[in-house]
Amino acid sequence: MRFRSLALPVCALACALYFLAPFVAAQSAPSTPPAPRAITVDDVIEIHEVSDPQIAEDGKWVAYTVATASLKEDKTETRIWMAAAGGGDAIVMTAEDVSSSHPRWSPDGKYLAFLSKRNEGKTQVWLLNRMGGEAQRLTDAIQDVDDFDWSPDSKRLILILRDPSPEELDEAKTKEKEMPGSSDKDKSKDAKPKKTKTPPPSVVDRYRFKTDTVGYLDRRRTHLYVFDGASKTVVQITSGDFDDSEPAWSPDGKLLAFRSNRSTPDPDRTYDTNIWAVAADNTDKGGHLTQVTTNPGADEAPAWSPDGKWITYVTQLDPKLLVYATKHIAVSPAAGGEARVLTQAYDRMSQSPHFSPDGKFVYFIADDDGTQNLCRVPAAGGEITRPISGRVVVSSYTIAKSGGLAAQISSMDRPDEIFTTTSGGSLTRITHVNDAFMARIKVVAPEYVKFKSNDGTTVAGYLFKPLDYVEGKKYPTLLHPHGGPVGSYYGEFDHFSQLMAANGYVVLEPNPRGSSGYGQDFCKAIFADWGNKDYQDDMAMVDYAVAQGVADPDKLGVGGWSYGGISTDFIITQTTRFKAAISGAGSAFLAALYGHDQYILDYDVELGYPWANRATWDRVSPYYRVANITTPTLFMGGDIDWNVPILGGEQMYQAMKSLGRETELVVYPGEYHGLKKPSHIKDRLERHLSWYGHYVKADGSAARPSAKAN
Repeated sequence: MRFRSLALPVCALACALYFLAPFVAAQSAPSTPPAPRAITVDDVIEIHEVSDPQIAEDGKWVAYTVATASLKEDKTETRIWMAAAGGGDAIVMTAEDVSSSHPRWSPDGKYLAFLSKRNEGKTQVWLLNRMGGEAQRLTDAIQDVDDFDWSPDSKRLILILRDPSPEELDEAKTKEKEMPGSSDKDKSKDAKPKKTKTPPPSVVDRYRFKTDTVGYLDRRRTHLYVFDGASKTVVQITSGDFDDSEPAWSPDGKLLAFRSNRSTPDPDRTYDTNIWAVAADNTDKGGHLTQVTTNPGADEAPAWSPDGKWITYVTQLDPKLLVYATKHIAVSPAAGGEARVLTQAYDRMSQSPHFSPDGKFVYFIADDDGTQNLCRVPAAGGEITRPISGRVVVSSYTIAKSGGLAAQISSMDRPDEIFTTTSGGSLTRITHVNDAFMARIKVVAPEYVKFKSNDGTTVAGYLFKPLDYVEGKKYPTLLHPHGGPVGSYYGEFDHFSQLMAANGYVVLEPNPRGSSGYGQDFCKAIFADWGNKDYQDDMAMVDYAVAQGVADPDKLGVGGWSYGGISTDFIITQTTRFKAAISGAGSAFLAALYGHDQYILDYDVELGYPWANRATWDRVSPYYRVANITTPTLFMGGDIDWNVPILGGEQMYQAMKSLGRETELVVYPGEYHGLKKPSHIKDRLERHLSWYGHYVKADGSAARPSAKAN
């Protein structure tokens, strides 16, 4: 440990090290790393996910999270770390065996607050004194704390809480009756085992009534609560049959800006959210609100100017285009009034706006041409520049009042790490979480290529050649459509494509029409027309790879997840070029998902009612062409996925079975849309290698896949 890098007074340092000694660890590469080799499935599980960089207001320290997966315990654990902004050894701030997330510095720099669910309780705000000591629980809400933010004077927190359930209210009443003075330890020792109660029925009366990771939605909504650190009191300041989120304190601590869908009689029937403001001392729950923005599309992510006169936010100008509409950065007078859209001429998806410390600029992340760069635009409008540019992905960032900046950045040859920079300075990487992992493996550097679709449209994508590629040799090739439909492949480390390339495949990651990063017209080209232009563009990349002499046209495979699975289902009904397919969390009989998944508003706007607009639904549903499929296809997904339910995979599997085609269905128990269990992630990757190895390579390198679970 290099003590000088910690920049704390000697007494404070000693105290901090005393309390943190069990958790202090260096995050540096071994002095003699092993010889690099091909990446394996187990290696993928060992990649640490580094995220959520939070720089202190004085610019000296950065807190961040590191998620670590364990196959042995079959779980992922997230801990909070801290590093000096100038670089040096890192300090782990939270304990093992319990996940902690969402670190936030108090503006006075004395405390680090975070969210954690400890002792089998609710998720609460916990507090670490930067001078040292163990974390202390700060809040004691009967519900989970969804989000929080510090007030400028570091004396209060704004909490996002969901209306309590009847069960939570009963628990609170029981808690009030308990004798005072008994400790949590005493209660746990003497408490009788709780009887397992039969869950009550779900009573549904909302239009939009289901969402992934939650399930059926009731009328409990999220609202703003002010927590006073001294008195430990909580005051609810918004209410109603609306969801309030993304709170942001005004610089003087008197107001709170937030996002809410309260501008229409039934918020379930629209994506129209606006920026609102409420007094922090408001005692009339839901009353005396100021509507800052009135745009009919979605407005979100508010952030104040340093002088408190302006609010910057993300705005969507064409609500009828849903997710296909470009999201822009705008500024509005804090009291409401005419807004200025700063990025309208830029025509790129933009997010995460924040004012510079002097209020002259607005920073934001832009999705452009297969990258995500950190951009900056004058607050009054003008030329856009890029403080962090290149073929990289900036996922998140924070700016200190001192002008320092911390960002989470990934590149094609390295997973996410945390970087810092001073005003106008160069980037400094301050974390080395995955250095040991990267030292063990060989990395394929993908090529960002551009090619023509069959109608002349220019399309781009990433092409991975196999590890130890030999010029002039043709290789088995996998087409890997991305999710979305509005999404993209970026210049970031991609463990899936690295793994496939290490196993001898060319991997194609196209960004067809519908992808973000190429303008609104490119994005909306597939509106109500899934599987047409994007199919042509996907196949154009296959033709490009064949023409370049790298892809073996007789050994092609295809597969993706989410919209990538939907694309896969469409592709194999159109062509027999592929020797194998894997459709993850996909669907093909779309009308069957109306009212079954979470996309009711999207269906209503984009496709119309199935019974009134059947021709459109039939056109985008490859299920009706399932008899064309001859490609051996593996279907998979999570059994509680309400994003793209496993029903879609089951229907395609059953149809192919009925037709006597080669197929298999794998259902992961307890999983939502994105798999979480390390054992399931490993199983999924191994099945990919087995299925493609048997049917695409067809060279005896892989035995026929077995239906038996690993």
